[in-house]
Amino acid sequence: MLIALIKAIMSNPFFKNNGPFKITEIIKFLDIKVKISNQNFDIIDIKDLFSSKQNDITFFHSKKYKNIANKTKASFCLTTETLKNELPKSCTALVVDNVLVSTARVTSLFYPDSINDDFDKTATDINDTDYNNKVIFGKNVLIGENVSIGVNCKIGHNTIIEKNVVIGDNCSIGSNNVIKNTLIQNDVKILDNCVIGKHGFGFFPINNKNLRYPHIGIVLIEDNCEIGCGATIDRGSMSNTIIGKNTYLDNQIHIAHNVKIGENSIIAGQVGIAGSSIIGHNVKIGGQAGISGHLSIGNNVEIGGGSGVIRNIPDNTKVMGYPAKNIREFLRDNK
Repeated sequence: MLIALIKAIMSNPFFKNNGPFKITEIIKFLDIKVKISNQNFDIIDIKDLFSSKQNDITFFHSKKYKNIANKTKASFCLTTETLKNELPKSCTALVVDNVLVSTARVTSLFYPDSINDDFDKTATDINDTDYNNKVIFGKNVLIGENVSIGVNCKIGHNTIIEKNVVIGDNCSIGSNNVIKNTLIQNDVKILDNCVIGKHGFGFFPINNKNLRYPHIGIVLIEDNCEIGCGATIDRGSMSNTIIGKNTYLDNQIHIAHNVKIGENSIIAGQVGIAGSSIIGHNVKIGGQAGISGHLSIGNNVEIGGGSGVIRNIPDNTKVMGYPAKNIREFLRDNK
């Protein structure tokens, strides 16, 4: 049942797509100059380099993604003069001054409801829903629209399950939680005071104002995970934030937008993982460690407590310190 629900929701995004738009409309909206042979070409959606398909528009802002960029199936790509030649011939480059700002603007055109994250006005008391006899729940529990809850689930006091949430079977949701735009699989425990599925920390200062980056992704928490007290897990911007199967998060952890954490990982308290970093399987991260954005942490990696990770870490490596280095180097340098 849960897999079918996930597929159904994934084919109907949480945020309404206002497309398609003619490519000429997008070019005019961005106020750029480019020659297009087919001015009636329809753009259906905006997606990242990896997941985009024909009739989609994507973005390419850093050379670290060139191996993905040269395989993208998107028809158009927002990019720079320096990077445009990395794209395949099937993808037309739209050269802009600031790729991320232009991407935010185009995403806002397709998904205007994804910019702000106001409280869910559809949420109602669980006693007034079909779940009043199907779920064990505490006091002051609210349920929003487009919510599905499996069998044998518990929800604690003062928890709000806002709109667009799927909860699998045998799940325990603690007290004082706010969850939205999230898919939770089976046998998951979410302890107290967590915020899951809100938009991430993405904005651009322009003319003394901050242009907020739309977040159209979700949070996916796979089977048999535990999320500790006070955790904050942001939903993805262009892709999804994923917590892999059998991964345990301690208290006071922040997982930023688009982060992917592999299976069987253990992350201790007060760890922060910045946006778009990918954490492998069987990873252990000590308390108060920080991981910068857009990094790749390999499988079977151990990161010591208090470390600052600012570069990629290969498989089967132990690191510690700031900047994090091989554990043998760290111990030698700190005798």
